[in-house]
Amino acid sequence: MALSASMAGKTVLITGGTGGIGKAAAIGLASMGARVGITGRDRPRANRSAAEISHKSGNPAIDLFVADMSSQSEVRRLAAEVLAAYPQLDVLINNVGGFWANRHITADGLEHTFALNHLAPFLLTSLLLDRLIASAPARIVTVSSGAHSLGSIDFDDLMGEGKYSGQSAYNQSKLANVLFTYELASRLVGTGVTATVLHPGMTSTGFGSEDGARGWGPLIAVMRRFMQSPERGAATSIYLASSAEAEGISGRYFTGRSATESHASSYDPSTIARLWRVSDDLVSAPPRQAIPA
Repeated sequence: MALSASMAGKTVLITGGTGGIGKAAAIGLASMGARVGITGRDRPRANRSAAEISHKSGNPAIDLFVADMSSQSEVRRLAAEVLAAYPQLDVLINNVGGFWANRHITADGLEHTFALNHLAPFLLTSLLLDRLIASAPARIVTVSSGAHSLGSIDFDDLMGEGKYSGQSAYNQSKLANVLFTYELASRLVGTGVTATVLHPGMTSTGFGSEDGARGWGPLIAVMRRFMQSPERGAATSIYLASSAEAEGISGRYFTGRSATESHASSYDPSTIARLWRVSDDLVSAPPRQAIPA
């Protein structure tokens, strides 16, 4: 595949780039000439994905970083490796995430969905922010979901210790992605770094496949028949990472190539400010004692 010059000389990091939307975005951006780093939790699978991305894009400049991003120590190690590898970082795509019907606890004693879907991008972005600012103009793109409109931030039970629902935990984490982006964008005014968030649309990926929860497998299999391909799901991430039309746009929620209004709950300033403070505390505090799921 011939490389386009539109991303030549740019360096992009995509979390969760070993499958689904993340891998499709990596192929798309690598095809445009970018140097692309992907993160993955499993090294053999990540190696295969990196080779596939390179082959399909015709671009050998694919880097692999292995980390379990549900662990804050792993996120910190990942950030250190990225900073050592990339003197310039033009785009960060916070794509990693998942759905778990059952409640799981991370190595830090936190509920897994909130830790991976929200706290991981919150922490990684903060650790890479100086490099992004030094590389400006730069872009931070976070993958959320239309499910954010069904979510609420339960500050009294963020970790689902009192009552857990996989769907509620997912909706909460996706709303947190939107709230995080809006506050981040306001903090980045004047730096040359933009922050946008998106709904990729219902996409056929490995969503929900790792949990092993009874009853979910057949339902998800049926739903996949009506979902779009990962390539179509990645289109908005690629657009926000690379398009001249998106240059300078910050603090907006996108579906497709259109900036649209997110749910009304995502604009509440007190919720935005409180979530940032709580998130900062959770990534700064020592690990909690693990609580059995």
